Amino acid sequence: MTKLEIAGGTVHRLPADLRKAFGSKPKALSAWEKITPLARNEWICWIESVKRQETRDRHIERAMDELAKGIEF
Repeated sequence: MTKLEIAGGTVHRLPADLRKAFGSKPKALSAWEKITPLARNEWICWIESVKRQETRDRHIERAMDELAKGIEF
């Protein structure tokens, strides 16, 4: 099985949990690949800025929902 290449941000690498979330959200992944590296970086920073895992999970789910709807940062 080949590993899916997903773009990261300008400074930050794509976190494993965010990469995993894209596996079940192809529409969000499509939007992710279309936004700028700077916009991807903003999403990654927003997800990584929290301390609690529950909050991080909510941020990832919200990112998936908003990207799938075409909402950019």
